[in-house]
Amino acid sequence: MKKLLTALIFSLFTFIQAYAQVDYFFPGESFDPAIPSPEEFLGYPIGDWHTRYDLIVKYYEKLDAVSDLAQLQTIGYTHEHRPKIILTIASASNMANLEAIRQKQLQLADPSKPKPDVSSMPSIIHQGYGVHGNEPSSAEAAMLTAYWLLASQSDLAKNLRENAVVHFDPTVNPDGRDRHSLWANSNKGFPPVADPLDREHNEAWPGGRTNHYWFDLNRDWLPLAHPESQVKIAWYHQWYPNVTTDFHEMGTNSTYFFEPTKPYGSENPVVPRKNYDDINPRFAKYFAKYMDEIGSLYWTKEVFDNSYPGYGSTYPDIHGGLGLVFETASSRGHLQASQRGDISFAFTIRNHVVNSLATMEAALDNREYMHNYLREFFESAVSEGSKDPAKNYVFGDPYDASRNQLFIQFLRDHRIKVYENSNDLTVGGQSFKKGKSWVVPTDQPQYRMVRTMFEYVKEFADSVFYDASAWTMAASYGIPFASAPGAKAGTEVLNSSMPSYEFPEGNAYAYLIDWSDYFAPKMLHDLQQAGVHVELINRDFSSQTQDGKIDFARGTLMIPMGFQKLKKEDVQKHLKELAAENSQKVYKVTTGLNVSGIDLGSNLVGAVQEPKVIMIVGPGISSYEAGEIWHLMDTKVGMPITKVNSDMFNRVNLFDYNTLIMPSGSYSSLSESSVSHIKDWVNRGGTIISMKSASLWLNQKEITKESLVELEKKAEPKELPFETRRDFEGAKAVGGSIYMARLDLTHPIAYGYRNETIPVYRNTNLFIQPSKDKYLTPIRYTANPYLGGYISKDNLEKLKQSASVLISPTGGGRVIHFFDSPNFRGAWFGTNKLFLNAIFFGNQMD
Repeated sequence: MKKLLTALIFSLFTFIQAYAQVDYFFPGESFDPAIPSPEEFLGYPIGDWHTRYDLIVKYYEKLDAVSDLAQLQTIGYTHEHRPKIILTIASASNMANLEAIRQKQLQLADPSKPKPDVSSMPSIIHQGYGVHGNEPSSAEAAMLTAYWLLASQSDLAKNLRENAVVHFDPTVNPDGRDRHSLWANSNKGFPPVADPLDREHNEAWPGGRTNHYWFDLNRDWLPLAHPESQVKIAWYHQWYPNVTTDFHEMGTNSTYFFEPTKPYGSENPVVPRKNYDDINPRFAKYFAKYMDEIGSLYWTKEVFDNSYPGYGSTYPDIHGGLGLVFETASSRGHLQASQRGDISFAFTIRNHVVNSLATMEAALDNREYMHNYLREFFESAVSEGSKDPAKNYVFGDPYDASRNQLFIQFLRDHRIKVYENSNDLTVGGQSFKKGKSWVVPTDQPQYRMVRTMFEYVKEFADSVFYDASAWTMAASYGIPFASAPGAKAGTEVLNSSMPSYEFPEGNAYAYLIDWSDYFAPKMLHDLQQAGVHVELINRDFSSQTQDGKIDFARGTLMIPMGFQKLKKEDVQKHLKELAAENSQKVYKVTTGLNVSGIDLGSNLVGAVQEPKVIMIVGPGISSYEAGEIWHLMDTKVGMPITKVNSDMFNRVNLFDYNTLIMPSGSYSSLSESSVSHIKDWVNRGGTIISMKSASLWLNQKEITKESLVELEKKAEPKELPFETRRDFEGAKAVGGSIYMARLDLTHPIAYGYRNETIPVYRNTNLFIQPSKDKYLTPIRYTANPYLGGYISKDNLEKLKQSASVLISPTGGGRVIHFFDSPNFRGAWFGTNKLFLNAIFFGNQMD
């Protein structure tokens, strides 16, 4: 009897608790009891805990199991193998005709096909949540919103189920979310501690914002460096949603932000004005109405950037839909004090829930309008593209087949049409050969993405940027390209595949591998791991090969068969297998006597040191930059590197390594004994690869002795209005822009490059003078380096006088300084090799 009574009391308490929760988020609404609420499923009220991602997935699986109106699919997996899911909710009739609805939406987005009757087409709504793992309220809102849409008996919910297809992505970044959830839950107090200084509100480095490799996935919709974004974009192009949401959190003392963003200054140059001037204000009225009803404060038209194409709220704007960014004040934990009182996790969740509902109502009310806009968008794209003076862009690197194919695949992933180049042509001083170059016409539905890939933007309505001000992707791939109105497009490229080559059979004196290909570094690493001895040729030469006389550039790899510890047949086996795996052309020579240039036994040929790399990470260090390096080595080279926290560096014996990477950041936590150890190690032959501000620390510790670029100071206004401070000071920053640099092709840092100039990406205000040694500034900026993005006149003048890469000899070792970002966002394929050369050939650079 006592057990029964206890059970009844517990059930009553649970019911009251669940009712209170539902009433807080959805006051006055009734729900289908057959659909479990998140609270009923999880066993705790939403907002009491940070829900683990696997439980979010299981809740969506439950909705799929209990209702024919819900359908769950897995579209891919994260780096840590968490499933990427989409839950679709629609009426039974729409669910039965889901594929037909999708095909009609694709037809609407294709101006070459007849426009379907939009009057009967459901609105396609994509609700996206949780791209930043430590902005957790949105994923909780994703569960509540899906529950409401499926179970609510309100007229709005019924109307939405009948006249919309709603896709939920509950967490764009599952790996980061779970990292943050573990932190918040394991540091939760009972009762919760609101003090901002409490451990719960201050995550350990690198925090949960980023994904496994410490990348911000809200920048990856354009570069597509990660599987989370790759599968998301592939899914997006299967649907072309009319509206896409992107829910975030901001500072605890803020309120709530929804679009419109800052007029002109925060807008993307290729997006039609109609998006900003008409559609955004239409939807904003709904957000204001919903927020007014619950009394939450909000703001619009300030600060937030909507220009960079890689945002989850901007990419849809360039595809005929409406992308919407939302930001709520964050509790960054379960409860945190703010200037307006304590902010609870449940409060932040409710803000996102009501705006999720407002978005769906707005999309429903503007259903036909948004369908018509989708068709209008792509029709106008084709029309504008046909009038663009560029007419075509031609691109191609005659020496790097792999990078060409990577870029072609990248364009195709964004649904840009690419064609073979039918004729040899020369434009802009560059030659493009048939068979080794391709054409992208501007006259195509993805014209606005074509502009994103190939245009340099130099004119801006504002001089303060939340993020990057340049994103020309052809430049990031380092692919030679030009506007070519006279180019002739041949067959469309429908498949992109890495090149394959026939391996030269028979006996060989040595084998040669050109260093120009993007995956040559991976080939070198794989050969070294297999125990194959590899040497580096440091001068240009010509050899007689199985393909006749071939001219080779300095940086060519040689595998001499007379100096191998492995058996000849094992070396050949490894070479053949690894060449096929890495898409590398292997040349066979039967003599060490070359046709021209140095011979293969020259003193200018030597063994390649096998890299043993350690990188300092941890508090104070840029996790973004460290993650870019880690990602490059893992995914493009397959080389493990040791990542050591700065607070553990005193335990490191650097003599177990030959290369130390120091990403940008503060190294003040390193002890004087650690500094002495670094000095001793580098003096004895070690190589430091120093990124941007790390070079300042090395200077301060007198490990290097380089100098800043100084201009004669110009007089600034003695006084300015207080409200102009942000704009005036912000205009001095180099937030992310592109410049042309000049390579010393004879220096090992430039091995594998054939052109003397290359676009580089810079996002720092650090300007360092070229080396006092005239041989040791192998990468400088050209006389007129500015290509795209924002930079002030003073900073541009400093840039012209500064080094991009310089070498500081230090005893028997050296420091290789990078002042640009060669691995930026996993997208700068064109400059990756500069960084990899520093790793593989660092001991030969001074």
